[in-house]
Amino acid sequence: MSNTSKSNTYRLTGLGTLTAIIIVLQIFTTFVRFGPFSITLALIPIVVGAAMYGKGAGAYLGAVFSVVVVIMCITGGDLGGAMVWAANPFMCVVMCMLKGTAAGFLAGLMYQLVAPKNQLVGVILAALISPIANTGIFIIGMLLFFRETLAAWAGGSDLLTYIILGLTGVNFLVELGVNIVLSPIVVKIIEAVRKTSRA
Repeated sequence: MSNTSKSNTYRLTGLGTLTAIIIVLQIFTTFVRFGPFSITLALIPIVVGAAMYGKGAGAYLGAVFSVVVVIMCITGGDLGGAMVWAANPFMCVVMCMLKGTAAGFLAGLMYQLVAPKNQLVGVILAALISPIANTGIFIIGMLLFFRETLAAWAGGSDLLTYIILGLTGVNFLVELGVNIVLSPIVVKIIEAVRKTSRA
């Protein structure tokens, strides 16, 4: 087998494995809640894939995550997502697909820009930008297209306070913290996979 074929096989196997992990993680964590919203741990394998295989792979893995989120919105597996779906199905799909895909793409881009100088810093910044993009696009989408739903969730409280303390709050901090803590492990995974693919 040529080096190119071997490299392509490792890439397809790696992306296939990460795809499966993302699907399982996202379905499982839909039911794990810190406050009113579920936590997103699927960003970790997205960052791994984006760092190992590039921003295109990151965008693909982010899109896989997004498709699962949309399915949870449609089926009612995610109650908040079901409310967003009921309010405007088209914009729900657009927002979900955009936030996940951007989270993966930007993680890959950040890693690509920084890792040649310092791999650990590259991974940490990729792990930071991913949940920031995912949550940031979600908040912007909610404010632009789902303000009434957002107001209903806030239950009469100030929207800005609700967004900071309720909508993002604990979930975002947990996602960010998990990504940062696992960054050194991501570096080890990348190094191990690259050694294996060169062997």
